[in-house]
Amino acid sequence: MKNTIKNPILRGFNPDPSIIRVNDDYYIATSTFEWFPGVQIHHSRDLVHWELIARPLNRLSQLDLRGVGASQGVWAPCLTYYNGIYYLVYTVVNSFYVKMYDTPNYLVTATDIRGEWSEPIFLNSYGFDPSLFHDDDGRKYIVSMVTDHRVTKRYKGHLVLQEYSEQERRMIGEPVTIYASNDMFLEGPHIYKRNGYYYLFAADTGTGEGHGQSMLRSKNLFGPYEAYPGNSLMTSRNHPDLLLQKAGHGDLVETQNGEWYMVHLCGRALENRTEKGERKYTLGRETAIQKVVWTEDGWLRLANGTVLPDAEVEAPDLPAYPFSSRPVRDDFDGDSLNIHFQSLRIPLDHTFYSLTERKGYLRLYGREGLGSKYRQSLVARRWQAFKFTASTCLEFEPTSFKQLAGLICLYDTQNYYYLHVTHDEDLGRCISVLSAINNEYAAPVGYVPLPANAERIWLRVDVDRDKLQFSYSTEGEEAFEKLGPVLDATTLSDEACHEGWFTGAFVGLCCQDLTGFRKPADFDYFEYIEHQDTPEH
Repeated sequence: MKNTIKNPILRGFNPDPSIIRVNDDYYIATSTFEWFPGVQIHHSRDLVHWELIARPLNRLSQLDLRGVGASQGVWAPCLTYYNGIYYLVYTVVNSFYVKMYDTPNYLVTATDIRGEWSEPIFLNSYGFDPSLFHDDDGRKYIVSMVTDHRVTKRYKGHLVLQEYSEQERRMIGEPVTIYASNDMFLEGPHIYKRNGYYYLFAADTGTGEGHGQSMLRSKNLFGPYEAYPGNSLMTSRNHPDLLLQKAGHGDLVETQNGEWYMVHLCGRALENRTEKGERKYTLGRETAIQKVVWTEDGWLRLANGTVLPDAEVEAPDLPAYPFSSRPVRDDFDGDSLNIHFQSLRIPLDHTFYSLTERKGYLRLYGREGLGSKYRQSLVARRWQAFKFTASTCLEFEPTSFKQLAGLICLYDTQNYYYLHVTHDEDLGRCISVLSAINNEYAAPVGYVPLPANAERIWLRVDVDRDKLQFSYSTEGEEAFEKLGPVLDATTLSDEACHEGWFTGAFVGLCCQDLTGFRKPADFDYFEYIEHQDTPEH
């Protein structure tokens, strides 16, 4: 019996995958939006096992997201490789919830995918989701969708192609429209060349449950392109029973043995619904993979003979290459943060945190509030399972109600649940829960005083699909007691959030000091343990 790949291969908020193979190594780049550093890169040698290895946009000179809104920032990276150089093209969305989008597109390069990447080269601002194509003669082209702010749009979908000069480090020539239609909206385009055809691979019909993957081809790079008969070639639309919903935004790779695979974004829904009837996705949009085959007449189809994505697919004929599992607990004994942690919008320097001021602890210096889109002292990791427990141990001595530190589950600046230690004028040091649901604040448990002699406070959250329960202890990890009611975890999901809807839920640590004096909090460890889940599908 052949080995299989279980989807999703990149669980939790990992959308818009772009894949390459370099010799025996495979790499996938995914979007990170307002989270810093920008772009996640995972590595595999068998397409079954994957490991997060790098985030290339890790300097403020490369990426400054101060002020960008939720679900804006870095969109749809395109990763390619040519003549010993890695190329990464991406969009930085600066404004989106307006009629006139601001979507500058950039290129960075590296000779070592794990090493330092170049400073960005500006490409254009036609729209989002640009892609780089290397033609056989070495010439390079950028294909991009075009946004249209006009009240009456000329086209429903519009793609342009323009040459990029590597020598001049800029776009040259004029952009040429290669797709313009009032029938279908396309985004996330990629171009491939095979057997004399140029293939245009693009996501269609948005990024929700109607999402799909389209394919067009032409004998000429600049078109005209004919559409694959019966587009979409892959979609979950009209099949709400499938595990992998929202399937689309794909990219192709050929193995060493001539097998072809498509990576694509997907989502796994909870049955909970919004008031509008939309299902909720706390894990955001994830990455899955499908085996594909070329037909005799030169088109691509899913190997399963349908247009429906499989939750389990045939693995390629490659040696197994599993990675060592990472410890579930981070004791902050190293000199750098765990790679799974990210911050919001900017890198955190020594004014935000320290791993050396107190050995074995993460010290966070209180900065701006949870609604800030500029400077938050917050580190968090993705939810990657429907059921998990996250915990920490905190030492914090606030002297004002404006000083808070603790354990947070969040989607964006308007949606979170925050178990924190703070100060009350009457009670002194105390513990509380703050909830924000589309910017509506609530304190479901009020303020609970903490013993004066309790230097260490243990905090925990248990998430079980749509349920979220906080607990705390002043007497060690064996003495947790629940704090407050069971909360609705599905408020931290794509469809439930009003401002942002392209990312996913995170859990992590944070500290605020709204007096401006940067009161520090010390965290002894952070633990994230996933539990076995019984799927509803």
